[in-house]
Amino acid sequence: MKSTVEQLSPTRVKINVEVPFDELKPNFDRAYRKLAKQVRIPGFRPGKAPARVLESRLGRGAVLEEVVNEAIPAKYMEAVNSGEVRTLGRPDLEVTQIEDGDTLAFTAEVDIRPQITIPAFGELAITVDDIELDESEVEEQLDQLRARFGTLSGVDRPAESGDFVSIDLSATVDGEPVEDATTSGLSYEIGSGELVEGIDEALIGANEGETKTFTTKLVAGEYADRDADVEVTVQSIKHRELPEADDEFAQLASEFDTIQELRDDLRQRVERVKRMQQGVQARDKVLDALLESTEIPVPDSVVESEVDVRKHDAIHAFDHDDAAFQNWLQEQGQSQEEFDAEQRVEAEKSVRSQLLLDTIADEQNLQVSDNELTERIVYQAQRFGVSPDEYVQRAQQSGQLGSIFADVRRGKALGTVVRSATVTDASGNAIDLDELFGPAEDASAEASTDETAAVESSDEAVPADETSTVEASDAAGDSEQSDQRDK
Repeated sequence: MKSTVEQLSPTRVKINVEVPFDELKPNFDRAYRKLAKQVRIPGFRPGKAPARVLESRLGRGAVLEEVVNEAIPAKYMEAVNSGEVRTLGRPDLEVTQIEDGDTLAFTAEVDIRPQITIPAFGELAITVDDIELDESEVEEQLDQLRARFGTLSGVDRPAESGDFVSIDLSATVDGEPVEDATTSGLSYEIGSGELVEGIDEALIGANEGETKTFTTKLVAGEYADRDADVEVTVQSIKHRELPEADDEFAQLASEFDTIQELRDDLRQRVERVKRMQQGVQARDKVLDALLESTEIPVPDSVVESEVDVRKHDAIHAFDHDDAAFQNWLQEQGQSQEEFDAEQRVEAEKSVRSQLLLDTIADEQNLQVSDNELTERIVYQAQRFGVSPDEYVQRAQQSGQLGSIFADVRRGKALGTVVRSATVTDASGNAIDLDELFGPAEDASAEASTDETAAVESSDEAVPADETSTVEASDAAGDSEQSDQRDK
């Protein structure tokens, strides 16, 4: 077999392949066996008709078609591997010559990973925000911990924000009862925002036994996006009393003997979360600096594919109800054109990031260990609320295991770059990356884990068992849904 690679653009090539017919003998043998099982020829048992009889009955063209259909994919991959072509996506194949008994020739046009010149990592310098710790944040964490040990007691006054009420709910749309919005004895914390819009305003100031009405837009069910008239009756009002923040509480709620020791520990936890935020910010800024300083041609077809995936995911959240999606866009103050333009910008950045990090991983010869892959699978399974085995099964069925592997490898590549860059805070202090990402020998593994938990924990109470592990990596986007990896 002979093959040549013709560069059409920085992101696309044409592979020309010529295959002598003597190399196709195994393909012909398989074609005859397959066709023999598919046709019934008098005088021969199924699958036993000889080649000359099959050709006489079916014609030489049917045999050649079967041979070509089987041979081209295999010969294409052979040409790709021999030419060390890093392909993206499916090729456009065209048979250019079939000379029976002599030569099979075809071409394959396919997108490729472009050649990318990576800048020196050590020359990258970025600045992250200073850590600013307010004592009110510590008190907020302490209050949330106290709330876990609080007690509820009835009150003889109108309901206030923060009270716990037992309520009966009913709703109608155009006079028709909405069964999904009817309940009784529901416990609800006023101000939590966990029920329909408008209920907090209706409940504040209501007395026990009082009924209030309000109008709201339903968000799910048969009457989704319709205005409903809601009636809420307050059955009871309870106030949560928090334990005193003293040494006795510290001993009850933690391993510490004094409330000051507990406050000091909470302060360290809050500061640790802020350092985690610094790590995520450093990672994002390093990637942005790399993208800005590196020329990365992107294949249009790959970007289009990423855009399609993003649009599909967006409308999938609305059960593919285009009208509901359009209503959501209006609520966001965004037109369809603006949404499409935004998705294209994000898609192109995602593809550029993936191509860049794949190139870095290749240059650094980064490998993914079984433990790293397992850690990623376990973490992702926890995110989606399924067992690791079920997550792996789903990934196998959807062909996404390769994407998970690629994401871990890209995370390791980005971790390598961040460690080589100069990172300082706004005050000019050098950031201790070992403190952020762990010891150097563990950095690549930690950098291959999604940092979502670290980001989310910065907006929530720091749990009592919160650890100092920084999970920072997946800046290339959630490409487990759309991976532009090498095929």
